Amino acid sequence: MDALSEHDEQGERAGPGPGAEPPQDPDLRLHLDSELERIGTQLRALTDAKDRLQGLLDAVLAISGELDLSAVLRRIVTTAMDLIGARYGALGVLHESGEYLKEFITAGLSEEERGALSGVPFPHGRGVLGLLIRNPEPLRVRNIPGHPSSAGFPPGHPPMRTLLGVAVSVRGEIYGDLYLSERYDGRPFDRQDEDVVVALAGAAGIAIENARLFGQVRESAERFQRLLLPALPDLSPFEAATVYRPAAQPRRLGGDWYDAMVLPDDTVGVAIGDVGGHDLDAAAAMARIHSMLRALLYDRRTPPSEVLVQLDRTLQATADIPVTTVCLARIEPHETGWVLRWSTAGHFPPLLITPDLETEYLEAEPGLPLAVNTGFERPDHTHELPAGSILLFFTDGLVEHHAHSIDEGLTALADLAATHAERPLKEFVRALADHHPSDGQDDMALLALRIPASTRCPEPGPPENPAARAAPRDLRCGGAPRCGGGAG
Repeated sequence: MDALSEHDEQGERAGPGPGAEPPQDPDLRLHLDSELERIGTQLRALTDAKDRLQGLLDAVLAISGELDLSAVLRRIVTTAMDLIGARYGALGVLHESGEYLKEFITAGLSEEERGALSGVPFPHGRGVLGLLIRNPEPLRVRNIPGHPSSAGFPPGHPPMRTLLGVAVSVRGEIYGDLYLSERYDGRPFDRQDEDVVVALAGAAGIAIENARLFGQVRESAERFQRLLLPALPDLSPFEAATVYRPAAQPRRLGGDWYDAMVLPDDTVGVAIGDVGGHDLDAAAAMARIHSMLRALLYDRRTPPSEVLVQLDRTLQATADIPVTTVCLARIEPHETGWVLRWSTAGHFPPLLITPDLETEYLEAEPGLPLAVNTGFERPDHTHELPAGSILLFFTDGLVEHHAHSIDEGLTALADLAATHAERPLKEFVRALADHHPSDGQDDMALLALRIPASTRCPEPGPPENPAARAAPRDLRCGGAPRCGGGAG
């Protein structure tokens, strides 16, 4: 027992056992709590910064993905609003003089707010907005109405207190100013908001420059393509209208073309075609094929099928061309009006829209495209054309969509054509090109002919001189001498 008691005493002197709590130091506990809170705050700040950085990167990618300038400018505004939680946003584009705003893109306004501002001119850079024009440094305002430079709001303008403004530069020159107002949480804009928007403005300048370059490339491609297309002659008594639109993507020169002419036998020849490919080679091949087809069509009095056969043989013997589709037609006089005689080389059939707005694709044996095999015969087809109807020739860029079948695109085009057929012919073809059912990834060409409402010509009067008695006979007027169009 004495030994055990002695052991217990020694154990007590040795200190607490392993399960006992250490003595409490209030100052140490407070210090540890403070450090943990500081570390937690830093971690939350790092997390927020990471989220903002990721949001900024996503925003930059979203803006850079746009190629149309107007879409880029609107995306810049809405992206900046999303990044910092602003209710309103705008981008003012500077006039070339750099003295005032020539364009003002807004976002965040409700329909009611837009309605209240209808008829009110957009701001040109007076008041607080003009501070950025005169001094393109980031601007934060806590109280717009109380600012010394404030010029007040126009009637109907929604109330705004706070403002964050950042200049947008393109190639070292100020392009415009990005304005944000009213955070959703009610707080004024802070330095972090400013840093994020400044970073976004830098990416915005690059996106704007890319969109402008894309626009220039697209305009150059369209101009080049249009130089290769013919200006249609007078096709009286027929009315004609055409449209060519380049692909939505840059550097995608197309091989689409159209043509129409009065032939020596007074019939009207029409051609439309599409060369495979989307580059300079396709455009060059299109020019060769178009020129050769035009010469053959004008020189020969043979059906369209024979002209296509000769064209195919000549091309394969003299040039290396890509696969090409063509629809070639002659509109010839008939006892009761007009008849279409045509042959195709793998091309879409023409679309006929009657005066009562019925639509019909003139389906027939399509034949092989050019540059495939010259050993196959090419059939001809005929169809009577009702007086006052519209005949539409088009390329696949008008109907092809990667998410839909060709049949869906053709059906949509027929519905669209019936909807707009009563408009003037130039407006008709523009409406088809503007509201086309395709995805815009290919260039498109279309040519429309309106068949005369009457095929009768005035009875020829007595010739005034011998030269008039020898006037050429015009098959479009039922064999009578030419009557200046005979639309009747």
